Amino acid sequence: MSVFSLHPRLEADTVPVASLGLCRVLLARDSRFPWLILVPEKPSLRDLHDLGRSDRNTAMDEIDTASRILMALHSADKINVAALGNMVPQLHIHVIARFTDDAAWPAPVWGIGSPEPYDDDSLDKALITLQNAFA
Repeated sequence: MSVFSLHPRLEADTVPVASLGLCRVLLARDSRFPWLILVPEKPSLRDLHDLGRSDRNTAMDEIDTASRILMALHSADKINVAALGNMVPQLHIHVIARFTDDAAWPAPVWGIGSPEPYDDDSLDKALITLQNAFA
């Protein structure tokens, strides 16, 4: 029996925010975009279709929750949701608030510029705000 563990790349590139019923919510370490990553806390998942029907429905509800929180906090022009897994094989879902004037618009955020880390104060404020929103 496998035990869930977070992929090392996700561990390095994110900060924990909250745990929902199925997914762990992580904040990407790139201050250019309000960017959450949801990871179902079940072992050996690679794609959305690997989730059973009930877990898939739960994941969609949790994606909806994360999307609505980002929209409420940032008044985004668009919320992008993607589960690519080309670089990190563990199932994870990106939920990203986008703006028509952001550094990557209208292209995807991947491959545009370099990630800009949060300074300590900004990271603390972002985490407190997100944790309160998910509570």
